[in-house]
Amino acid sequence: MKKIFVTGIGTEIGKTVVSAILVEALRADYWKPIQAGDLENSDTIKVKNLISNSETVFYPESYRLNRPASPHAAAAIDNVTIELKKILLPETQKNIIIEGAGGLMVPLNDNDMMIDLIKHLNAEVVLVSKHYLGSINHTILSIEALKQRGMRITGIVFNGKSNPGTEDIILKYTGIKLLGKLDEEESITRETIKIYSEKFKII
Repeated sequence: MKKIFVTGIGTEIGKTVVSAILVEALRADYWKPIQAGDLENSDTIKVKNLISNSETVFYPESYRLNRPASPHAAAAIDNVTIELKKILLPETQKNIIIEGAGGLMVPLNDNDMMIDLIKHLNAEVVLVSKHYLGSINHTILSIEALKQRGMRITGIVFNGKSNPGTEDIILKYTGIKLLGKLDEEESITRETIKIYSEKFKII
């Protein structure tokens, strides 16, 4: 059983689409521990609508917060405190894809950040990087933070129009495995996810 935590170098990076691809590729279960905002069209619902297989089990969020904001801020507005000890990995014998919220250093409370949740769950990491000015810095900083904590990085996914210069320097400098590239797509459908699930290099 693999516990794969999908995180990104920031927000709106493509974590949900990549999570759907990995779920489809591995016929894995899916879990988003913290959903902040958009509760009527949550990431769980989005992934459910993007996959084709009938084997995946979707687990309820540990925290459902009303405001689309940093988890610590959204929790404060809802008058709750996010506690790592209350975020328990679902019981399953299958591979499970766990989707984070925001980037690694997004605060969950006064003491813990998203990277601490990953450590708490003892999960390996898939990092999603999106091409924009500054993304090399953000990507390498994210990888360094994971390495400093001794966390296992399964690989990286690049999202956006191909930029070989950016991709090559990140891969050479970090030594991280490339799992796949997600192109700019006009729309993301079940068929799109299925096509990508057959391309990604999943172990």
